[in-house]
Amino acid sequence: MNLPDALFGAEWLWAGHGLLALVLGMAVLRAPWRRLKDSTQLNVWLGTCVFLMGIWSIKAGVRPGLNFHMLGATVLTLMVGPHLATLGMAVVVAAITLNGGAGWESYSLNVLLMGALPAWLSYAIYYNADKRLPNNYFLYIFVNAFFGAAASLAVCGLAATLVLGLSGAYKVEYLLHDYLPYFILLGWSEAMLSGMVMSLMVAYRPAWVSTFDDVRYIHNK
Repeated sequence: MNLPDALFGAEWLWAGHGLLALVLGMAVLRAPWRRLKDSTQLNVWLGTCVFLMGIWSIKAGVRPGLNFHMLGATVLTLMVGPHLATLGMAVVVAAITLNGGAGWESYSLNVLLMGALPAWLSYAIYYNADKRLPNNYFLYIFVNAFFGAAASLAVCGLAATLVLGLSGAYKVEYLLHDYLPYFILLGWSEAMLSGMVMSLMVAYRPAWVSTFDDVRYIHNK
């Protein structure tokens, strides 16, 4: 993760720019901006972005582009929905890039792989769980926060592996042996962090979580 631009050819970088323009354009047009007109909700969104910047700064790695850190995309998605989460993750990646975490030319690829992809996967898991599973507090936490976070990080790692392999940045065999397996371990940490944060949020500040309705999940039980 935090893929440096030196690893990719111009065709990969320009493809990333084009796709990110479409993704961010859709997010800007469809984001629930009315939610952020509430100063409390705006501060929560901005504060969460700052918190994720700190989480992303705690990382470890073995080679350029092959570093590991938690994402927090699931938490942000459950709080504000996929569109604002995508925009928030774009802000996080911009801050990390500005701090020297990666080059600006690979900014689009990093946002797509580590922001938009986990955000939308987290929302897809939530959406299907909301439609198919009973309205239960523990199911909400376990499926959406715990499992959703682990799955989003795993898919993010798989997507990064594919991009690094197909672009020729590293050999696929090396990535499969020395890079991808670590996402299984990191996924457990991501799941625990997201599960604990969302448990506290829905218990003490349910109004901050747009995907949670305390009447449906708690009061009517």
